[in-house]
Parts: sequence; structure tokens; C-alpha cells
Amino acid sequence: MLDLKKIQKAYERVSDVAHRTPFSYAPILSQLSGYEVYLKKENLQRTGAFKIRGAFNKLATLIEAGERGGVVAASAGNHAQGVAFAAKHFGIEATIVMPESTPLTKVLGVKEFGATVILQGSNYDEAYAYAVEFAKERQFAFVHPFADDEVMAGQGTITLEMLEDVSDLDAMVVCVGGGGLISGMSVAAKALQPAIKIIGISAAGAPAMKNSYDAKTALDTLSVRTIADGIAVRDTSPVTLEYVLKNVDVFETVCEDEIASAILFLLEKQKVLVEGAGAVGVAALLHGKIDLPKGSKVGIVLSGGNIDVTMLSLIIEKGLMKSARKMKLIVTLIDKPGSLQSLTGILKEIGANIVQIGYDRTSTDLEFGDAHVSVSLETKGVEHQMQIREELQKAGFSFKEAH
Repeated sequence: MLDLKKIQKAYERVSDVAHRTPFSYAPILSQLSGYEVYLKKENLQRTGAFKIRGAFNKLATLIEAGERGGVVAASAGNHAQGVAFAAKHFGIEATIVMPESTPLTKVLGVKEFGATVILQGSNYDEAYAYAVEFAKERQFAFVHPFADDEVMAGQGTITLEMLEDVSDLDAMVVCVGGGGLISGMSVAAKALQPAIKIIGISAAGAPAMKNSYDAKTALDTLSVRTIADGIAVRDTSPVTLEYVLKNVDVFETVCEDEIASAILFLLEKQKVLVEGAGAVGVAALLHGKIDLPKGSKVGIVLSGGNIDVTMLSLIIEKGLMKSARKMKLIVTLIDKPGSLQSLTGILKEIGANIVQIGYDRTSTDLEFGDAHVSVSLETKGVEHQMQIREELQKAGFSFKEAH
């Protein structure tokens, strides 16, 4: 069984390898929430996520037991990089099975540590099933990403660092996928500070552990769909569920828009880049999912920063649209000299910056003699956008907004 002693032993193993990441006061989040908020920045961890802690501890215990054969892991990315790093450190062979949809940045991150990557399955659980069989066939040790005491013990070392830095925390907010992180952290937290509140947050699009927590029994889901790929786990492990049921005081979910807005908030306001799984705790805070007495000291784990740049650009674009800092219009005008100049002149007068423009006179929904102008604008908020609409209507332009 996992206990504080095992976590403290894990800390002895991983402390020389894993970074002691900052646990920093977050003034803007504190002001917005009414709590005293601290962020544990595991996005700055070696390999870009907390997973190196558990993976390294597991491989260290295998080496201590005299097992120097190859290891196999299944992972959407962060556990994979942790296992690959640890295998390279100990000089043993590593094979990582990853879902076919894994972002390229995570695949390349694993290969950089010299591991062999096999892309298999449409989600983590399909990759996991393949990896287990692969390990059996080759008689390699399988390193589970969460349902393993030594892996959970490694993740629990985060709690030791957080409570050393801020000894009187009232609550910890932790992302939940398979449950390895919150299991390890909660065991350590409850042993050191029994009154502390442990708050689990999962993505609404990957609700297996939340459903299981509510039902008090392990439940699986048919599929998962979330931008928080690090916690996109379809099936519930009875191993981690036992610790979750025992130690987690509150369990909430956040939707995709809430996760995306938290990623953008952290990037813009905190100057911190996190992936979807790393943002769910802040998403819960920003959207009123955390209910604690005012002034409570709250520690939130930013679990990782390995976000795909394509996803990041999409999140930024949508975020700018939702916050009224960007506007897309399709304007219909008469296809004659001066019409486009008239349109751009109005936009210039009201201070709307054109960042992209297109001209189409061949669309089948156009009357003969008309043209569509698609235009993307940088705007200054809701009132500015209202002014743009009013001025275009005054000038007689027909337009619709693209979303």
C-alpha cells in the first residue's frame, strides 16, 4: 500500500533528477478569487510535466531489484517522456506505445530520449491494451502511468515540496485523469496535514473518474473527447479509485471552453504556458467551481506544459474572438471601383485594424454585380465592435459575422 514513508523514500530517489519547481504566489488569481492562491509550476519540470517523478521512481526501484531488462509504457505523452528519460538515465531500453492522435511535440519529445515509439489505437486505453501485450511477449517490465504504488509515490513528492514551501495550505487543487497524481499527493497531504482539503478536477469530456467517484464504484466510459489530452482516460482504475474515494473531499469537472480560457488566462496574465490538463485547476477557480472560505490558502498544480502549438494557436484565436478583441465579417458590396476603399475607409476612421482580407465575386449566393469581402479585424472590446456594426449599417453595407 502507498503511504507517506514510501513517498518520502521516492523523494530521496527523484530529488537529484527532478527539478524542485517553483510554488509561486499568484496575485491576480488571488484577487479574482478571494483566496490566497499559489501555483505549483510542474510545467517547468524536466520533460515539461510532473510525470518524470513517478516514472523515475518506478525505474529506480526496478534497478534496485536487479531488473535491467527493457521497459514498456503506454502514454498520451508526459508519462512517455518521463519513462524515456529515466530509461536513458539508467541505460536500459524503452518502448513507448502512444495513441495515434498524440501531438507531434510529445512524440518527438520521447524520441529525443532514445526510446522507440509505437503509435497504436485511437485513445490511451487502446494504446495501453497493445502495450501490455507487447510487454508480455518480450518479457519486459510494464510501467503503468498511474495504477502503480511506486509511480504514485513519485507523484506524491510534489506535496512534500508544496507543504515545505507553504506549510499551512488549506486546500490543494489537482487535475485527475487516471488518478495517479491525486492519489500520491493526497496520501502525503492527509498524512502530514489531515485537515487539508483535496479538490480533484477532471475534464467533462473524460468523466470516468468523476462518475466513479460519484457512484463509489469503478465505471468506464465509451469514449473521451477533450483538449486536455494528458487526462483523457476512458476507463477507471480500481487501484487509484480507492485512494480517490478515501482522500478526495471535492470532485468537480470543467468544460472545454473553461479549459481553453484558463490556458489563455495563464499565458496572458501569469506569463505561464500550460497544456490542457495543466489548466483544469485554474479553470475551476476562474469559473466558480471551488467553494472555500474567503482567504483560504489554495495550492493549484500546473501539471504540465507540453501543449501542441497548433492547439495553442487555435485556443488563442478563439479566445480573442470571445473576448471581443478580434472580429470576422463577411461584407457584401457592389463590385465596382471605390467600393472596397469606402469600406476600408470606414474601418480606418473607427480604429479597426485589418489583419486579413479576402475578395470574392464568384460565390453562387451573390447577385450579379456584387462581391463578398471577408475581413478579420483587431478590435478593442464589445463597445468598439458595436460601433463597427453601427457605422457599417449607416453606410448601407450588408454584412454578417463569422464565428
